[in-house]
Amino acid sequence: MKLEFTPAAVLFDMDGLMIESERALLQCWREASQELGLEVEDALWLSFVGLSDRACHDLLRQRFGNEETLQALLHGLQVRYDAHVEAGLPLKTGVLELLALLEARGIPRAVVTSTRRERALQKLTTTGLLPHFHEVVAGNEVQHTKPAPDIYLLAAKRLGVAPSQCVVLEDSVPGVRAALAAGMTPIQVPDLVIPDDAVRALGHRIVDSLVHARALIEPALRR
Repeated sequence: MKLEFTPAAVLFDMDGLMIESERALLQCWREASQELGLEVEDALWLSFVGLSDRACHDLLRQRFGNEETLQALLHGLQVRYDAHVEAGLPLKTGVLELLALLEARGIPRAVVTSTRRERALQKLTTTGLLPHFHEVVAGNEVQHTKPAPDIYLLAAKRLGVAPSQCVVLEDSVPGVRAALAAGMTPIQVPDLVIPDDAVRALGHRIVDSLVHARALIEPALRR
């Protein structure tokens, strides 16, 4: 389980990893669909975790096939979720302590999220996380977002580090696949979606919390 190298940078996903946002978003999806009389299983909403807005909207078009219904659903979601974001979403346990460790050791840090840049900066600002990072790389800055490696490769380039020397912290399967495809070392901290046997077969590290992720990373920083 331990890391075999000293990370040159640590790259963080945002939603569900650092920010307790996925449960609020799931509830907003439920309420918006119920308001329209749509019967939608939670499994559909959970399949969106880690994907870009564009990818989620494409899946919804396939499901409903009606643009008017889709736009009404997205509007209902947006109104509800905006209220949560503006109020300030809570942070995940252990994130500030991990960031403090990396800052003390001078390890470069970036946020790498499928969320569009404007929304990502809003969330990072309202939660107080933004000052802790050197770079923010968002989903609308690459042509192919997670599970493609592009967004992680762009983050490494901006930080000026080799992909092979990057540790990635992710909650989602698309994020883990993106990190592996980029030649990086992912540590998965699952949130709402529990890894199945196929995900575990990828062979990456899986821990219960950012507290445990820190326990993996800290010894590697002492070398």
